[in-house]
Amino acid sequence: MTGMKQIEKFLKKQTSTLTRGRVDKDSFFPATLKRRPSASKILPFLKEAVPGNDSPSPKDEFGSDIGCLENKWADTDDELTSPSLSSGEMSPNGSTLSSTLWHFSDTPENIVEHVLEGLMESPKSSIDTEILLDDFLLTHSVFMPTDKLLQVLHKQYSMGMAGKAENYNEAYPELKKQKVLKITIDWAEKCKDLLLEDETAVKLLKDLNTIAKKDLRRYPNLKDDMSRLQRTVEKVEFRPPEDWSCLRKKQIKPLFRHFSRTDICLQQREPLRGTDEIFCRIYATDHSYVTIKSRLSASVNDIVLSVAEKLQHCEEESKEPVHTNLLLVAIRSSGEKTTFRLDEDSVFTTLGVNTHLFACTKESVESLVPPPAIERLSHDGPEINEVNMMEMAIQITAFDWELLNCVHELELIHYVFRNDSIRKRTANLELVLQRCSEVQHWVATEILMCERLGKRVQLLKNFINMAAFCKEKQNLFSFFAIVMGLCNPAVSRLCLTWEKLPTKCKKLFQKFESLTDPSRNHKTYRDTIARMKPPIIPFVPLLLKDMTFIHEGNKTFLNQLVNFEKMHMVANAVRTLRKYRSSPLVLESESAASHFQIKAYVRQLQVIDNQQLLYDLSYRLEPKDP
Repeated sequence: MTGMKQIEKFLKKQTSTLTRGRVDKDSFFPATLKRRPSASKILPFLKEAVPGNDSPSPKDEFGSDIGCLENKWADTDDELTSPSLSSGEMSPNGSTLSSTLWHFSDTPENIVEHVLEGLMESPKSSIDTEILLDDFLLTHSVFMPTDKLLQVLHKQYSMGMAGKAENYNEAYPELKKQKVLKITIDWAEKCKDLLLEDETAVKLLKDLNTIAKKDLRRYPNLKDDMSRLQRTVEKVEFRPPEDWSCLRKKQIKPLFRHFSRTDICLQQREPLRGTDEIFCRIYATDHSYVTIKSRLSASVNDIVLSVAEKLQHCEEESKEPVHTNLLLVAIRSSGEKTTFRLDEDSVFTTLGVNTHLFACTKESVESLVPPPAIERLSHDGPEINEVNMMEMAIQITAFDWELLNCVHELELIHYVFRNDSIRKRTANLELVLQRCSEVQHWVATEILMCERLGKRVQLLKNFINMAAFCKEKQNLFSFFAIVMGLCNPAVSRLCLTWEKLPTKCKKLFQKFESLTDPSRNHKTYRDTIARMKPPIIPFVPLLLKDMTFIHEGNKTFLNQLVNFEKMHMVANAVRTLRKYRSSPLVLESESAASHFQIKAYVRQLQVIDNQQLLYDLSYRLEPKDP
């Protein structure tokens, strides 16, 4: 979308009110946030911070290593100096990290040499050097494209004895080649499926493998590293049998609401790749539509051409003229429009919960209106007040865990640093953010569509109990989303409903509001999650906020040299997600007959995300005072 992306706008101001309409004193509710369209309404927990002692501070999350960010926040012409790591920063095994490894700025090529030298000086791979390598591999795309990295590694591998120091013996060339191969292999293993979509990287990887094979006779100690590299190359070269490939093509991966078939939505979630295919409806100005099959990474131009081809086929039957100068426009249920450029790609996962794609001419963009809002959603699933809410909470948590595990670590960095130099796909992360918006609107939708007061009070109680279960299972992601749904102003204004809620539930909900309180940079939340042990499903938008704060508060380049201390802080943030996912999540689901029905229901929620429509439903239930 156009204009300053609001997540950056918030961080640059440090405090802002991202709300619309009336704000209750002790509540918060969704607002529009525009980093990418998918980020719409993902940070509704942010509200006006109290000036003074309660101003947000990043220290609560990352400790002393970013403690001086606050002093460098304002946009000035003065050069921002990167904060020094505290000499007391602790490594995972409890030892103190040596700040000299990170307290430097250098060219991208020299940073590769720093990392390589660190590995060579510590042949047994100390904690310090492993963290240094991890920092580099996680963040290199910010300052060094993948093809450039592999070219530099090729060069370092082939340098042999060049530049060796006096204290190195004849084993130096072999040791250097070993460490170059280690960096290459670790990089490839960190990329995983992302590597399959980078043809240039795959070619360079195969070239290095070919060169290293020739060195085996001369350097026999390369054997183990060569075996690992060979296995990596075989993985990216693997082509499944033709019949298996045909079967896979039929298993088109679902996003959220693209399928109604229960058997498809019950499939285990797998990470989305750009080559995956989906079905999507593209509407015309009269709300008729065509269904196209497209790659997830397809450009807008490719989508428009597919639509034109479909319409051309219809023209042969209807003899109506087809326009070839079509634009692709996304329209939210509120009527907000976004016109995509033809060179944009991967737009499907950037759409909001109830956003529709339209293909139209430039002249007809202004006249576009969203399809009619559906107040009475058709519930193919169970009656929510009649199901086992514990089982529903289990299925929500299981689905959240599947979605979270589909997110590649590098997607966090690609999302925060997205610009002209980084245009990597972040589809899985964007779907997680979309899920947050979906759950909070689901809570509001269900309550506001319940006309009977008694049933509505019971539903309110059930959602509070569901939030309690999510917190117990350390699912803070849906916990936040449910609480935000209950704090939606269209729900919070239902005084008669809230008054009839049992006192015990009211007190419990007040505790939940305290846990989601954003004051002092979400200190209560941070203290709570710090006491938890993996597996944990964190509130992902807050993690992205922290990373964006680091990004915006520190320059990436200092006098055209890479500020590697910033890269270390960013990598530390990514490692928090790694820690949360370091243990498997085990949930005991009930073997009720409705198990699969509930599972299917929570994986394709039907919601109303138009705030005005939610208000209209609210006023219908409890009219305004005259």
